[in-house]
Amino acid sequence: MKAGSGSRSGLRKARTAPLSVRHCKALRNGFPSPVIFLAEYLHRFNPVLLRITESVQLRWYGLAYVAGFAVGWWLLCRWARRGIGELKENEVADFITYAALFGVLLGGRLGYMLLYNREQFLAHPALFFKVTEGGMASHGGIAGLFFYTLYYSWRHKRAWTGLGDNLVAASPVGLFFGRIANFINGELYGRATSVPWGMKFPEEATRWLPDDPNPAIAEKAEHVRYLVTVNSPSDFPASDWHSQIMALSRTNDAFAEGLRPLLTLRHPSQLYAAALEGVLLFAVLFWVREKWPRAPHGLLTGLFFILYAVLRIFDEQFREPDRYIGLFTEGQYYSLFMIGVGIAFLIYAARRGRREGGEERVIG
Repeated sequence: MKAGSGSRSGLRKARTAPLSVRHCKALRNGFPSPVIFLAEYLHRFNPVLLRITESVQLRWYGLAYVAGFAVGWWLLCRWARRGIGELKENEVADFITYAALFGVLLGGRLGYMLLYNREQFLAHPALFFKVTEGGMASHGGIAGLFFYTLYYSWRHKRAWTGLGDNLVAASPVGLFFGRIANFINGELYGRATSVPWGMKFPEEATRWLPDDPNPAIAEKAEHVRYLVTVNSPSDFPASDWHSQIMALSRTNDAFAEGLRPLLTLRHPSQLYAAALEGVLLFAVLFWVREKWPRAPHGLLTGLFFILYAVLRIFDEQFREPDRYIGLFTEGQYYSLFMIGVGIAFLIYAARRGRREGGEERVIG
């Protein structure tokens, strides 16, 4: 009880502490500046948009997939109507449906298991089907689309690189919505920072353990355990440690305010990735697709692989890494191979362009 009363007293002192000079300077006409507001922002978004039952829910992450596929379908139809690419307009719906199922979803899930959760997956293969617990990898989704388009081109006798060019030009839209969903979920947060727009993510606390060899982390874990104990209502459903912390941080104000000073200010790296891998990459590929509709097959695919890899390697420096492989984070390491694949596609496109240019001159 003494420990408990001490913690409560500490919280009261923290709430009544005077404003710092930095805060006072930020006050204008009685309102804090937007910079200070962002610097103190604690992420509390609810990942569930609509809860019908405990097992039937509409989540932002699922809505992000639907939005990405819908915009992708519209773009492929737009290019099909203009005769750009290998697909006819009436073939787009089936193509993108199976690309979503066998390419993005199956590839993304399998990629996550093999690249980021390999040991647990090999020990417990059934984990693959526990999709409600999360776990998708963009590298896996890209690989899934790579092999799906290869199969589709063989099955329907279409140019593989021609199919891929339109698909990769639309793909950054899905990457954008996916990163926004990552932000809403409060996952894949960034590294510690002091930038004014830094944010605090409660998921950080789920990684703290009382038996951590770092005394500071162990102390934080014990503090969080206390906060969970005193703020969990009697009818609060029993769940794992991660779920308890995340649920209370979103629904319980006292718990959130007690957790806030323990958390580290971090880069909102999900938003950086949405801007780079989503908006910027789409702008470049869309411009190339529209500007040169008869570009040699493989050009856009090569650009996608190289630009995505470079942007991913860059924005990974702001993201909290899970593990390193040598000098690189896992995301950076896997992206290095994409650069080699992209160069191969560009070489193919250059040779195809010279060949087609020569044929046109002979015919002319």
